[in-house]
Amino acid sequence: MITKPLNELSITEAAELIKNKMISPVELTQSYLKRIEEVEPAVQAFVTITAEQALQAAKESEHKLMSGDYLGPLHGIPYGAKDIIHTAGIRTSAGSSTYPDFVPENNATVIDKLQTAGAILLGKTTTTEYAFQGGEPPTRNPWNVEHTPGGSSSGSAAAVAAGMASFTLGTQTFGSLLRPASYNGLTCMKPTYGRVSRNGVITASWSLDHVGAFTRSAQDNAIVLEALAGQDELDPFSLPHGKPDLTSTLMHPISGMVIGLPSSFFHTDEPAIMVAIESAIAVLEKIGMQTKKVDLPPYMEETLAAHRTVMRAEAAAFHQERFAEAADRYGPTMREQLELGYQTSAVDYLQAQRIRTLFRSEMMMLFDEVDVLLTPSTPYVAPYGYKTGSPIFNGPFTNTGLPSITVPIGFDSTSGKHLPIGMQLSGPHMREDRLLSIAHHYQQTTEWHLATPSLNSH
Repeated sequence: MITKPLNELSITEAAELIKNKMISPVELTQSYLKRIEEVEPAVQAFVTITAEQALQAAKESEHKLMSGDYLGPLHGIPYGAKDIIHTAGIRTSAGSSTYPDFVPENNATVIDKLQTAGAILLGKTTTTEYAFQGGEPPTRNPWNVEHTPGGSSSGSAAAVAAGMASFTLGTQTFGSLLRPASYNGLTCMKPTYGRVSRNGVITASWSLDHVGAFTRSAQDNAIVLEALAGQDELDPFSLPHGKPDLTSTLMHPISGMVIGLPSSFFHTDEPAIMVAIESAIAVLEKIGMQTKKVDLPPYMEETLAAHRTVMRAEAAAFHQERFAEAADRYGPTMREQLELGYQTSAVDYLQAQRIRTLFRSEMMMLFDEVDVLLTPSTPYVAPYGYKTGSPIFNGPFTNTGLPSITVPIGFDSTSGKHLPIGMQLSGPHMREDRLLSIAHHYQQTTEWHLATPSLNSH
């Protein structure tokens, strides 16, 4: 018996019902399209809604199912994709007026992989211009529409939180997966750099860009990441590894694992966040994990400055031809970032890469002492208004390319805000399985990830 609306089912729940023919891909897709119709005017998470194509794909998915051709846990599952990810025959705007009518001929590799797995594209979600800060879209946080959903993957996060998609794809170059996921009460993994192909994803910074998924739970995230991961000959930076086995390792024992608690840098003045973090640590200790204070490399500020230097320089290189032809069509923030990139010398860029290499080496050595690092996902909850928020707690792990995940751990209900709080777990190279397992154990013990916003109350 189904006890909640279809659009509130987890991937795991919906997959079981589809596999057993208790619901159809068409029914599930219709439920999401109906939800989009109901709340999209308030949330504004989508740039393009491909309702007709989605329903056609759902009918084809249903036909395969009835013919005995079940494709796996993403068969018939509706999703959205950030509007910097190429979708064949569907406009991809990158949130910019410099891309007014671009319709890709080919899918990004991640879209092809999801299509092969049977997932159904509902549409393209909003992003800040070229996934940089600035030029914020009108998207709203479903938990409180007076607050930001975070950026740059604004629409991807808001769509899942509002029940308009089962999962969505986003990207992170600084904090654009983990920050909006935390602001919206979602579970999101930033995989190891190169774990997921970036072929067909418009570049923000090629040595920093990561693709990941917004989901309701760690179990759902494992399902999507299994489908996305693997080497791609079209992406020269993709790692030489095949499809990982993440779902079957979710319940691997975590008792005895050591959590590293950084003694500096990850500071917040918001008491509600510290209370939630302390409570989450207590839960993890109760299920057998241990904690240990650790010292991070002492030059964190220099590392973040190096990150910005690399990001701006690589963005400037990518945009060089387009910027020369149409600089006035870029938004003011993006134009400023590119101009700073053009002022970056080769010496500055190489020094920044040297700092990144040193920082990554020292961070990797930390994982000889501990199994994971635990921090707040953000220094504060979703800010009021349009601002994308601070990625400062996420940047170090984007910089190193090491994997990190955020999971919801509570709410800040002061002043009537009732905004989600997230916990960030970071791990060694290619150990997404470890992070997902810890997150899953935590979510088996708590219910924060099951909460849904009531849009009618705002």
